[in-house]
Amino acid sequence: MELTRVILGPVVTEKSERQKVGDKTYTLRVANQATKVDIRAALKRLYDVDVTDVRIIRVGGKVRIFGRGRTMQKRHPFKKAIIKLSPKSKTLDLTAVK
Repeated sequence: MELTRVILGPVVTEKSERQKVGDKTYTLRVANQATKVDIRAALKRLYDVDVTDVRIIRVGGKVRIFGRGRTMQKRHPFKKAIIKLSPKSKTLDLTAVK
């Protein structure tokens, strides 16, 4: 997979913002085809950070049923990665691509 298309953006929630400050843990939205190896390589090459741990979670979509069996998709499914940086690594800045 092309490394520039692996990371789609950050997941901004209260929990993810708390984890950034405490233990250098970042939550990122990634491509559905991305693997742990792809994510680690993309972060190393594009942002020059050292990753110690990568965890992947698939978030299911949310569907609303109305009428006679008709459905409407309110939220599409996506994949997110929770990454932990090494203590010696610099902080992750997604706006500054190398």
